[in-house]
Amino acid sequence: MADLIISKSRTKAAAENCNVSSDFYDALDREVRSLIAKAEKRAVANNRKTLKPQDL
Repeated sequence: MADLIISKSRTKAAAENCNVSSDFYDALDREVRSLIAKAEKRAVANNRKTLKPQDL
């Protein structure tokens, strides 16, 4: 996969009570990219070029 959008160190820090497996980062990155793509579609459908919280 290309460069990750997410930060491995921040993800690990956010998981306070669990360890993070190495394949979790790629899965999380795919989910984040999917959320961004869906948000872009919604923004464009609403004639905007700016992503807003409601696009999530």
